[in-house]
Amino acid sequence: QVHLVESGGGLVQPGGSLRLSCSTSGILSTSAMGWYRQVPGKQRELVAFITEGGSTDYDDSVKGRFTISRDSAKRTLSLQMRDLKPEDTAVYYCTDGYYGARFHSYNHWGQGTQVTVSS
Repeated sequence: QVHLVESGGGLVQPGGSLRLSCSTSGILSTSAMGWYRQVPGKQRELVAFITEGGSTDYDDSVKGRFTISRDSAKRTLSLQMRDLKPEDTAVYYCTDGYYGARFHSYNHWGQGTQVTVSS
């Protein structure tokens, strides 16, 4: 059974930084991993993903500001977020999946962690 737990969210001023973490259990060692975010009334959107081999990709809105990483031995996923903007405000979720031309989630989700960027 897959279990995902996100943490690290909070309230931060514009231009600030946060580091999100996702602890996992039950995922395949060959899985790609991704971070999504969702605001009320909108669809969940992919922010970044990382493959088993360490290749990464990002949504254009966060390129150069966010960095995704994984520790396969500890089965954890991280998202370092810098230069945060009010439009980054959302609930952030991690998920496992696979990469095939694009990232596909296995639809395993944690409870999410709220990120609020506001002065």
